Amino acid sequence: MRRDRRDLRLPLLFLIILITGCPTHYDEEGGEVSRAAYFGSRADVMLQGFHWESHQSSIPWWDVIAQNADTIASAGFTVVWLPPPSDAASDEGYLPREWYNLSSSYGEQSQLTSAISALHDRGVKVLADVVVNHRVGTYDWADFSDPAFDDNARAVTSDDEWGYGTGNPDTGDGYSAARDLDHTYYDVQDEIIYWLSWLKAGMGFDGWRYDYVRGYAGYYVGIYNDATSPYLSVGELWPDITGDYYASGDAVNYHRQRLMDWIDATGGKSMAFDFTTKWQLQLAVERSEYWRLVDSQGKPIGAIGWWPQMSVTFIDNHDTGPSPGGGQNHWPFPSDKVEEGYAYILTHPGVPCVYWPHFFDWGSDLRNKISTLIRIRREKGITSTSSIDVLAADSGKYVARIDDVLIVKIGPDLSYNPSSEWTLTAYGNDWAVWTKE
Repeated sequence: MRRDRRDLRLPLLFLIILITGCPTHYDEEGGEVSRAAYFGSRADVMLQGFHWESHQSSIPWWDVIAQNADTIASAGFTVVWLPPPSDAASDEGYLPREWYNLSSSYGEQSQLTSAISALHDRGVKVLADVVVNHRVGTYDWADFSDPAFDDNARAVTSDDEWGYGTGNPDTGDGYSAARDLDHTYYDVQDEIIYWLSWLKAGMGFDGWRYDYVRGYAGYYVGIYNDATSPYLSVGELWPDITGDYYASGDAVNYHRQRLMDWIDATGGKSMAFDFTTKWQLQLAVERSEYWRLVDSQGKPIGAIGWWPQMSVTFIDNHDTGPSPGGGQNHWPFPSDKVEEGYAYILTHPGVPCVYWPHFFDWGSDLRNKISTLIRIRREKGITSTSSIDVLAADSGKYVARIDDVLIVKIGPDLSYNPSSEWTLTAYGNDWAVWTKE
């Protein structure tokens, strides 16, 4: 029976590839860059469309998304990243069980379909949070179903703590809360590709946010993307901070090199979240050490200084930041400096990602300021690959000119003012933006 079900999915997979092919991307002058670089549009602005406690919403979260589709689109967001859609052993969705069962703590499949349609109707792309590093069994440790693998034991790495996996050793870090899947096994690859293809063609998802990619080799993300041609792909590679937490400059290059190495491992076929920028930006605003934001070459200190086109910047997410009612809060951005954080990422290269609670739950003033920054970014044509010239970076301020059409200053030092050709366009708590025609 399972082989018959797979055979029914194969024509669908081939049809998707035939119709969509690999997306073509273009440089700023309109020249073709690559047919296998899944980084969306350089003008994208992303919203993380959930937080850690979204499953506790008084109405299904998919309905919350649908009801806020107008607000999301009118604010200028072009991409929304949704939580894991499948049935899972955890309410948050990060211990996936039955991939094709889209009845979850976030709502029913029909409600998810309506949410995706509501965003699509307003021109907004939708990313699925894809958890393929690990999986739990239906009733026991590894009795996988919907789908099962040709050999469920072979699908589990030999070094998984279950002790009965007969697959190859893990190609990444272990994950003790579930069974580590062996991505070298042909049937693990096949089933992931079938499932992603179904999410795309059957449900309408446009791209993927890959969870915990340090758990398996980046090479396989490249395989999955080539098979499914996502509009945008981004991986959660959260590098360890080794040595001095307060290191700066070239002493943090190892951290952003990890991000570069992972992108390279995918074949340059997936973006990565810029954890290095988050690290140094929150230290800069918290300690009034704005010199941290520039490397020895005069470039931004994070991944955006080396490969901005492949970098998704953020200041908090469902793991690092607070959520209404609690949340993970593992590594929160200083709450009184959030405005500065958004003034930085929403004016700089990379694709910026805004955290749901900051936009929807922290009050209208912050929401309006984020919306204003997005509007300015769009009006001035700031993109993931915009040029940047750092004008000042010291103990009281950071100032940068972007594409020679925008100047941003963050920090409490009020001594900086640009020449009269620049117009103050937006400002807030320890930040300001000037623009010119």
